[in-house]
Formats: sequence, C-alpha cells, structure tokens
Amino acid sequence: MTVFDTPKGRVEILGPVTKEFIEGLNMNKNLNNFRRASRQEEALMLVADLPEGIVYIVKHENEIIGYVLFHYPNQYSRWSKHPRMLELGAIEISKDWKQLGLATKLLKEAFKNPELEEYIVITTEFYWHWDIEGSGLDIWGYQKMLKKLFGSVGFKRRHTDDPEILEHPANMLMVRFGKNVTDAHLKAFEELTYQQSIIM
Repeated sequence: MTVFDTPKGRVEILGPVTKEFIEGLNMNKNLNNFRRASRQEEALMLVADLPEGIVYIVKHENEIIGYVLFHYPNQYSRWSKHPRMLELGAIEISKDWKQLGLATKLLKEAFKNPELEEYIVITTEFYWHWDIEGSGLDIWGYQKMLKKLFGSVGFKRRHTDDPEILEHPANMLMVRFGKNVTDAHLKAFEELTYQQSIIM
C-alpha cells in the first residue's frame, strides 16, 4: 500500500484487492472510459475473482478513483497461446483526478508485485479506447504520453503483424518481460509476434 497527499486530498494505492473489497467501495462516476462506471465496477470484481486476476486501485476515502487490472489474454487472441503471459487489460484514472501523476504511481505500485516478474505482460493499445477529447492531446500526443507512462515500468513497444494492431498506425503493442521469464518463454513470444504467412 502507498499513501500520499494530493491537492485534492489523501489517496491510497492498494492491491491486489479482492472482489469483496471492491464491492465495499463506491466507484467514481467518471470512471467510464471503457463502459459505464457501474459496469466497470462489475468488471473489476470479475477480474479480481479470477485465479490469475490482479487488480490494483487508487482510493480516496471510500471511493475508487482509478484502477489497473491484469488477466490472461482473450482466449480468441494469438497471445492466449502463450503459457506465461498476462495482459494489462485496462488502466484508468477519473478525469476529476487527472494531471496528478496517479497513473504512473499506480503502475509503479502494481509492478512491485513479485508475481508479475514471472510473466510477459502485454498491453494492446487501440486509439479508439483513448480519452483524446478529455486529454486535450491529439492522437500522436496521446500515443507519446502512453509510451512514457508504460515505459516508466519497463514496457517497450514491439512490432507485430497482429491485424488489430495494424488497423491504425497509432495502435501499439507494448511488452514487459518479467525478470524470471525463461528463454523458452521468450522464444515462444517471439514466434507469436509474427504469424501471417508471406504470400509471394
């Protein structure tokens, strides 16, 4: 747990949190980037309840004002074929609490968790999920901000022929290799990054 003061009050970063713990808190109504705040709270509880699910939250008093979650990749994606991979499924800070460095602090707290050193962690960044309007940035400015944010905990951008990533040049696959990932698992990842056969 990390506790610190901001101009808007004291906040705590906690995790991994349980489904029951999340259930006992209120969800900030502006945590609605991916879905309605009430539905997002349900999604957090669902992930927290998964055997591999890891959820960290930013809390002010009795309210969740930010979160990051990790789970296995979608079963229909190529990444699900990897035996030691987690996906950073989403990170969000309420617009009421932006510009305070909370996203970076949240990621740094989450990656203190030694369990994450056992995995290759990916984040698939699609520009249509980005809060371009609320940020005041253009697409490329937002992409640069994300590279810096995820880079602060060791993620690097990787090229891939995954069709969803290739759908728009701003989309990104970013990857972090845990300290305890084996050479065999690194090789398996490399084999997954390019899968399309070349047509002559």
